[in-house]
Amino acid sequence: MLTIRKSQDRGYADHGWLKSFHSFSFAGYYDPQFMGWGNLRVINEDRVAPGTGFGTHGHRDMEIVSYVVSGELAHEDSMGNSSSIPPGDVQRMSAGRGVRHSEYNHAQGQSTHFFQIWIEPSQAGIAPGYEQKTFVDAEKRGALRLVASPDGALGSVTIHADARLYAGLIDGAESAQVTLAPMRKAYVHVVRGSVSVNGQALQGGDAAMLADETTVALSDGKDAEVLVFDLQP
Repeated sequence: MLTIRKSQDRGYADHGWLKSFHSFSFAGYYDPQFMGWGNLRVINEDRVAPGTGFGTHGHRDMEIVSYVVSGELAHEDSMGNSSSIPPGDVQRMSAGRGVRHSEYNHAQGQSTHFFQIWIEPSQAGIAPGYEQKTFVDAEKRGALRLVASPDGALGSVTIHADARLYAGLIDGAESAQVTLAPMRKAYVHVVRGSVSVNGQALQGGDAAMLADETTVALSDGKDAEVLVFDLQP
């Protein structure tokens, strides 16, 4: 079963400094039909205006992944981490039993476009943690590069959740696929461009929710950047 979630059907919030699309219920946006998919709880597409950002705030018991599309995101947290996240980098922050952090766009004249992803952890109350790695375009070209996993496989960041996240760049005759184990769910989000997912055409901002499928197959891409989640039911 494959269900398409069109870009325009997502929740939307315009805070002036922040413009955000919500694939699932979040903050002031609530839709009981879209509370998450498997253990994927949040996927927000955020655009942060120059010189603004998210002030210091707290989280608990959530695996938070940031994926930057353009611009840069400056990160600081109560664990003592301070870094800048450019396009191609994937950041994982395990909130665990409690962490506080801020995220800012310090650039002048350029917004930061990124995805904020929350995945429910396999265990509550773990020690908070942080990890950041670079995945160059060549690794994602015509392929689905594993960028987050429970065991850090293939150099991916390690998340404390039963989920795997892949990133791919698909154009022209390129194709890529991921095999799903029985009973798994999958979520495919088109970051930009257009691509076919199991034969269904999707545009930038669209998503596909898959259940009882054995494969996620991407083809017929046109300058497509895609995120694919392999999730617990």
